[in-house]
Amino acid sequence: MNLHKRFMVQFFIQLFLLSFVFLLFMLTLWGAIGYFITEDEAARDLADAESSYFVNQFDFDKNGASIKSDLRKLAEAQDGWLILLDSNGRVLDSFNTDGKLPEQFAVEEIAARIWSDSADGQHHYWELENTERGTLFLLYGKENLAAQWLASAEPAIDWEKEDLNLTAELKAELEEEAAWMQLIGPDGKVLDSYGDVKEQENYTIRKVGELTADHRSTAIKTDPETGKSVIAGAAAPPSDALETILKTQNFYIVLVVLLILLIGGTLWYARKFGMPLLVMMQWIKNLGDGRYEQPVNQKNESLITKRNGKTKKKYRLYKDLVATLEQLTTKLELHQHQQKQLERTREDWISGLSHDLKTPLSSISGYAQMLESPDYEWSAQEIREFAAIMNDKSTYMMDLLEELTLTFRLKNQALPLSKEKVNLNEFIRRIVIQFINDPANGNWKFSFHAASDSVEAAIDPKWFQRIIENLIVNAMKYNPAGTEIKLSISAIEQHLAVIVIEDDGVGMETEVLDKLFDRYYRGTNTHDSSAGTGLGLAITKQLVQLHGGSVQVASKLEKGTSVRIIVPV
Repeated sequence: MNLHKRFMVQFFIQLFLLSFVFLLFMLTLWGAIGYFITEDEAARDLADAESSYFVNQFDFDKNGASIKSDLRKLAEAQDGWLILLDSNGRVLDSFNTDGKLPEQFAVEEIAARIWSDSADGQHHYWELENTERGTLFLLYGKENLAAQWLASAEPAIDWEKEDLNLTAELKAELEEEAAWMQLIGPDGKVLDSYGDVKEQENYTIRKVGELTADHRSTAIKTDPETGKSVIAGAAAPPSDALETILKTQNFYIVLVVLLILLIGGTLWYARKFGMPLLVMMQWIKNLGDGRYEQPVNQKNESLITKRNGKTKKKYRLYKDLVATLEQLTTKLELHQHQQKQLERTREDWISGLSHDLKTPLSSISGYAQMLESPDYEWSAQEIREFAAIMNDKSTYMMDLLEELTLTFRLKNQALPLSKEKVNLNEFIRRIVIQFINDPANGNWKFSFHAASDSVEAAIDPKWFQRIIENLIVNAMKYNPAGTEIKLSISAIEQHLAVIVIEDDGVGMETEVLDKLFDRYYRGTNTHDSSAGTGLGLAITKQLVQLHGGSVQVASKLEKGTSVRIIVPV
């Protein structure tokens, strides 16, 4: 899977998880708010509470169940009473009831308490299922204060004069309970009013119903003679669910937990996606600054890979990008190394060229000035001698430039080889014959020992001939006349060809042998100090290596020198 597809899959999964967490968060918050609102409703009036509110309001033991103190206090604050029954009507516990209760209620007794007239009080019941004692029933009731106020006010009401005529004590009680009382006519018109109540010009059935629903206690009494009625009610305490929630300790606990989860999720998301991207950007910046390495920590350890070389888990999503950056880092580092090597090679080339051209150019310039001088007339023989020297120096410079160009190309691997399969026995034999047939080489002895079997190798004939000729010429140059130069070929297990060029000349000291293949190095025991560029053996070694082979030299003073070339067959 490529990086694009892997990112799509990862972001889809993260979006799904984020949506799930957000939904869970909303459900939790919704549940918490619902719980706190239920708590608020129960605190204002137990009659408004749902059955789920009472599930945890009881203590169970082997003898039965009992009402918890918190519920008792709440009922007491609302002037109510509680009775807890099992499914058979047996009384398990009670609170604030009048008189002694029977051990078990009959069905009709329970119905009487539930369906009793509102003038006697308000009654409610809840069926609680799946408790530790099975199904339980909770009965709740409280006195109807409004009915009591009407009973107190009725004897003093002047129905004819349409005056409530309330006593001072009753007025004080109505004010304390934030209650009110009104006298209304048969047509619903308000005739007299006392207390904090929304003014009504005329009552309708709907308005009476709304008024009853919005108050915690209401009652009405009608005079049969006049048809007029008196109505009383106690306003419900104002409900501010938000304020109640904000004052609840549990709400803040839930909020803190959700906030911690949100912060944790944000940090996890940033660590999973943000940190790897920052590390990648740091890596790219390192490449821009010329530091070809992965970002490391304070312990100089890679931030991306483990000690065993494996990619760390949080970077596996970016493994294609990591691999690309690794390749780019390697290429840039190699390019930098090649650039430095090229600069060194160029400097060496310029330095060697200027050094090796200076001497012959000085000679040519000196002889040219001598020929140009009007102070002396040169003979024809002298002119020919000067011209020969100048020609030799020019030839030397041409050879030097050619060898410098060749060694530069070899050093930068810019010399292509045209290899072909060649019989080395025949190839070396022809080179030796060329040296034997050259009259200028009459002072040296040559011999050749071919391999017993045919030895074939893939070589570039032009450049491999250059290798053999350079070694033969070098043996002639650094040894006196009469030296014997032997060439031989053998094979090692039909995998390698071995070419040996040895002489019985003067040999070399160890310090000379160690520098033999260095560029511009010339031996000190040559009989022709002016010959050679100092590049021949360096080029020879480079050409052998370009063929996939190796060259070794062994030498002892007054014993001779042996050069061993090994190339793959």
